[in-house]
Amino acid sequence: NMRDDGCSIIIITHKLQEVLALSDRVAILRKGQYIDTVETAQANVQSLSEMMVGAKVDLNIERPKPENVKPRLIIDGINCKDKENVKTLDDVDLTVNTGEILGIAGISGSGQKELLEAIAGLQNVESGSIRLLDDNGGEMELSGMDSISINEAGISLAFVPEDRIGMGLVGDMDMTDNMMIRSYRNGKGPFLDRKGPRALAEKMEVMTPSISAPVRQMSGGNVQKVLVGREIAQHPKVLLVAFPSRGVDINTSHVIYQLLNEQKKKGVAVIYIGEDLDVLLELSDRLMVLCHGKV
Repeated sequence: NMRDDGCSIIIITHKLQEVLALSDRVAILRKGQYIDTVETAQANVQSLSEMMVGAKVDLNIERPKPENVKPRLIIDGINCKDKENVKTLDDVDLTVNTGEILGIAGISGSGQKELLEAIAGLQNVESGSIRLLDDNGGEMELSGMDSISINEAGISLAFVPEDRIGMGLVGDMDMTDNMMIRSYRNGKGPFLDRKGPRALAEKMEVMTPSISAPVRQMSGGNVQKVLVGREIAQHPKVLLVAFPSRGVDINTSHVIYQLLNEQKKKGVAVIYIGEDLDVLLELSDRLMVLCHGKV
């Protein structure tokens, strides 16, 4: 309607379907450089992606068949409440298996965030149980444990939260220090190994103004690469991931999907929370839907 009224409108977004549906022309920028302007009617997702990335992009999302599947995490009837005493999780039952990606679907605020935080020891569980099964048939109860206790117990659990800078990373610290946060509690000191994080960043093609620049100066996609890379470097048995492709470009999104599939192939139990139903359907081996905190 605004266009019909004669307004000039500029839309900046990573969501190419929105570009194709709304725009008349598309201008592409890559690493601060102007690449081209094309008529939307002559463009498609593939052509725009290749101009954005500067190379041919495979937009297919792999979903390898799960192997050696067995229960890793069993959640039985957990209930959680927020600070206002409103129930956020209502009698949730869930089993997560090794070597699979379990997708969690639902509109924002349906309890997805609280579910992952409850598993990670960041959310108080009012009732119910969260049991982690090891490879030898033993199990450990996680409900009632906080994140520090889970770490000290040697439980191999990694968490990529929705809030990247704040909960996931320290905005004023540089990339290397943020990647080394996990090693600060291992008793060997914070300056044990600065080469490992840099090598991991190079492998994931993290772009930063400077190695010493605060991560808050990096783009959303590069911030997410740092966070995801740090967590999978812990070789987890359980990987919790919340909205990893939100606000990132299509190439970074597919890098993340590939990393999640690599973890799946290694036998990791992956819980993936996303808002793109197409991606959830392509990436996940099983899907669970949350609505108002209920399954």
